[in-house]
Amino acid sequence: MADLRHEKLSRVLVHYSLRIKPGHKLQIEGADIAAPLIRAVYREAVRAGAYPSTRIGIDGLREIFLKEASDEQLQFVSEIRRLEVDYYDAVLSIDGDYNTKALSGVDPKRLAVQSAASAPLFKRFVERIGSGDLHWCGTLYPTQANAQEAGMSLSDYEDFVYSACLLDAEDPIAAWQQAYDAQQRIVDFLNQRREIHIVAPGTDIRYRTDGRQWINCCGHENFPDGEVFTGPVEDSVNGEVRFTYPALYQGNQVEDVRLVFKDGRVVEASAARGQDFLMAMLDLDEGARTLGEAAFGLNYGIQRFTGHILFDEKIGGTMHLALGQSLTESGGKNQSGLHWDMVCDLREGRAYADGELIYENGRFTI
Repeated sequence: MADLRHEKLSRVLVHYSLRIKPGHKLQIEGADIAAPLIRAVYREAVRAGAYPSTRIGIDGLREIFLKEASDEQLQFVSEIRRLEVDYYDAVLSIDGDYNTKALSGVDPKRLAVQSAASAPLFKRFVERIGSGDLHWCGTLYPTQANAQEAGMSLSDYEDFVYSACLLDAEDPIAAWQQAYDAQQRIVDFLNQRREIHIVAPGTDIRYRTDGRQWINCCGHENFPDGEVFTGPVEDSVNGEVRFTYPALYQGNQVEDVRLVFKDGRVVEASAARGQDFLMAMLDLDEGARTLGEAAFGLNYGIQRFTGHILFDEKIGGTMHLALGQSLTESGGKNQSGLHWDMVCDLREGRAYADGELIYENGRFTI
């Protein structure tokens, strides 16, 4: 039986998140397991007058390639992919897994080689998003694997996902616009401040934001959403941070990550589990040890860790820091083939802006 929430979600994605207009060229990419949502979005895009096309992945192919490809193959970048980065007006990326650990057996150095080779394309992709020339959105199709990762049944996980998307509201688009207004007040305040200081268990870190922009995220690039972020001044980050939750990247899980920054670069790093993978990613390229993003999670409808960064970085009462590539709309300048978000609980923490207490126990006090 069809889930009517797919139809509701597709309308929000096409008309609100991606802002599709007649004549727009739209790429929909995702695994074949997400076919019900892909069909719904495709149908809605056609009705909106767009020219949709699809890139459908088949389970297991990436694992085969990463394990068996030569170094030359790992570094190969298709000319078609180069063309696609500049061709589409909008791209929808739909995540959803058969197995969330499918790449955990891949040598992290091989992942690093492929990521480094794709870095110029990633940079161009981010530039087009930042300039507004490309509308991109990432979302999730809930699967048994993702539900198991979150410690839920599939039906409970579906309810969690669609509730976080505000699909239970009579008018989800109006609900996201209200969230935007509330977050904009925080953005306006932060854009007038110069330095942020975060203190929490195991964490004492400072970074400057002068000359940068805080960005209000309310469902246009992630869905669900609920965060404000900026690109810290690259050489201003100093201190240490202990990430409360496991750091997940490319199917690998790294636990109890601790990083020490000096003048903007990671100078010490440790993890209780996944140390080799952590170090391989930090050494991926010159920009991998520098922060490209700092953010506060503001979706208080998300209150539990689920093992999927789309939701975990939005948990109300958290912050996340991303190693690697900056998001250019914030004014960040760091370049890397890496963009790895790591989440820290601030529900027992505090944040100061230019020495003023602005955030305590998981909420802004301004």
